[in-house]
Amino acid sequence: MTVHAVSLESPEPAGSADPRQLVASLVARGRAAMRELEPLTQEKLDDAVTALAWSIYKPQNARALAELAVQVTGIGNVESKVIKNQRKTFGTLRDLLRVKSTGIIAEVPEKGLVKFAKPVGVVGAITPSTNPSATPVNKAMMAVKGGNAIIVAPSPAAYEATAATVDGMRAELARIGAPPDLVQILPAPVTREATSELMRQVDLVVATGSQANVREAYRSGTPAIGVGAGNVPVVIDDSADVDDAARKIAASKTFDNATSCSSENALVILDSIYDPAIAALERAGGYVCSADEKERIVSRLWIDGKLNRNVIARDARVLAQAFNLSDAARDKSFFMVEETGVGREYPLSGEKLSLVLTVYRAKDFAEAKRVGRAILEHQGKGHSIGIHTKDLSRARELAAETDVVRVLVNQAHTFGNGGGFDNGLAFTLSMGCGSWQKNSLDDNLNWRCFVNVTQLVMTIPEDKPSEEELFGAYWAKWGK
Repeated sequence: MTVHAVSLESPEPAGSADPRQLVASLVARGRAAMRELEPLTQEKLDDAVTALAWSIYKPQNARALAELAVQVTGIGNVESKVIKNQRKTFGTLRDLLRVKSTGIIAEVPEKGLVKFAKPVGVVGAITPSTNPSATPVNKAMMAVKGGNAIIVAPSPAAYEATAATVDGMRAELARIGAPPDLVQILPAPVTREATSELMRQVDLVVATGSQANVREAYRSGTPAIGVGAGNVPVVIDDSADVDDAARKIAASKTFDNATSCSSENALVILDSIYDPAIAALERAGGYVCSADEKERIVSRLWIDGKLNRNVIARDARVLAQAFNLSDAARDKSFFMVEETGVGREYPLSGEKLSLVLTVYRAKDFAEAKRVGRAILEHQGKGHSIGIHTKDLSRARELAAETDVVRVLVNQAHTFGNGGGFDNGLAFTLSMGCGSWQKNSLDDNLNWRCFVNVTQLVMTIPEDKPSEEELFGAYWAKWGK
């Protein structure tokens, strides 16, 4: 990939500048870039969005950015990130090019309404080290689709990778004659003070990553969209095709070394098919750890109660050595650890960001639902749960009784939760968890989050029912 430098006029390091002045300068540039786009047309916005997509989708760029991300962060693996850079971008572009996002976007003549979409303004995007390229592009595409500018505040641990990504987006915008300052990045070193100031000065904050950043976004006083932590449990019931389920779970769990918040973290398997399911998972590349190996995994995956950065998101061979697993584990792709409890005393019941998959045995479907809900209550409430089954009534039952935004049926979670070509969810890398996890968004982040809508309201024939129509049934049942 050739990185085209499109520098800021004042590339003063954040650490040596007053954060207020630094951010004010970036915001002013963003507003100027938005004015350059005026008058907004759908063609102009769609060209800019497609340019952003091409900057990372272009095969040599997708690979170069994937290699740089792994080199800089030590997280995940290159081949998965190449796929992520292209697949998520392609799916998001598909979604965005199918919608109108400026001017009149809807007319409802029976209600006398005409709806006009308008930009929200300058967006501040907090992005994580797990996806230092795909997430910034994903957010930038959605923001620019609405006619907005965006300023990225990357994880300091991923700065070099995200800066190269932003350079690529800016260069592609410049190539088509669009304002490069539609996409900017906080200069290095990215400090907490500069990031907090960015949150205060922009018009909308979209925070992905640590829950500390999400909470800070909501405290900033600026309208904010934050997303929650994942800790996905998946039920395998006694009607499931266990080999199909195992293949999907293995592919999903091993993708990018389980860095995705949508990666399966626990399986809850019904007792009647427990052994066949475990055998299928072993055929798909899984290894069942012994009790001694389980103890070593727990002691080395968490240090002082926090996930060990030297272990998470590493290749299977690295983990097998780090956990001192038996020779039989050396050629396996993920590691299963049987567990019975949920909560703080059982760290394996939480998110692991690694190729470690916790397995529970449930005596029946009622218990499987209870275990799944307990796991989410401990960590990840609101995010998602999955089920492998041939009985769709059970999937409906699980959805009705579990406080999550998404319930995936017979799917690989990592590939379906953030939108898939074979499901109806919007493509995204940021997934809201609703009020269950103190998020303002109960959906996948999408373009609609980045526009304000003005409603033109005209009169219609009066729609005023009688008192009898509204209160009659109540009066008949309860009296006046």
